[in-house]
Amino acid sequence: QLQLVESGGGLVQPGGSLRLSCTASRYTLNDYNIGWFRQAPGKEREGVSSLSRRDETTFYSDSVKGRFTIFRDNAKNALYLQMNSLKPEDTAVYYCAAGGYALDPWRYTYWGQGIQVTVSS
Repeated sequence: QLQLVESGGGLVQPGGSLRLSCTASRYTLNDYNIGWFRQAPGKEREGVSSLSRRDETTFYSDSVKGRFTIFRDNAKNALYLQMNSLKPEDTAVYYCAAGGYALDPWRYTYWGQGIQVTVSS
């Protein structure tokens, strides 16, 4: 089955930037709708951004729109999330996922293990 591994997380100051990567193995990411989700302590998992494989339609949550950008590199079989102007409220464990649609976590079948992003002074 499709396997996903996130990388690129860490600690960053407010206003800083990070780029998260999600590398797929066994199967081609281009065969799936793919997305990024996050879960902060004490909160439910929420959709951050996703990409439709069929027409390259992108989805963004209102909280990240204008700050985050989702894109993929088919040659590397990877998905990326460029995060700019980071805020403390962006602190969460971030997951990449595949096999769903839009920003609904329950629609997605395949998940990475998650990676911590901490935005703090």
